[in-house]
Amino acid sequence: MNPTTASPVLSSSTISGDKVVNRNGDDLGDIKDLMIDVDNGRVAYAVLEFGGLFGLGSKLFAVPLSAMELDAENHRFIFDQSKESLENAPGFDKDHWPNFSDRAWGSSVHSHYDVRPYWE
Repeated sequence: MNPTTASPVLSSSTISGDKVVNRNGDDLGDIKDLMIDVDNGRVAYAVLEFGGLFGLGSKLFAVPLSAMELDAENHRFIFDQSKESLENAPGFDKDHWPNFSDRAWGSSVHSHYDVRPYWE
């Protein structure tokens, strides 16, 4: 990156609804929300919705933002996961969200996607 150019700074409303694909271009869903760690001033997770039909039967996943790569040109994110591995990843449903501030839970999520926890 050019030392005089900063990383992109985007609004949450710009990111919400963005498509997520893997490197093969397979559709992995879209970003429904961003979870912000207010004390650290960082985006902790993107909430990814995957599967189902018209939102019915879909599953939500907390994905560390560092596990995805912005594809600004195509207004989407690239997430290096196959559909099959995402189907088997730990997720939650729209009525039972996890405690995002639980560091043990957060460590397991970061470990699952093989990225370092943002708070370290």
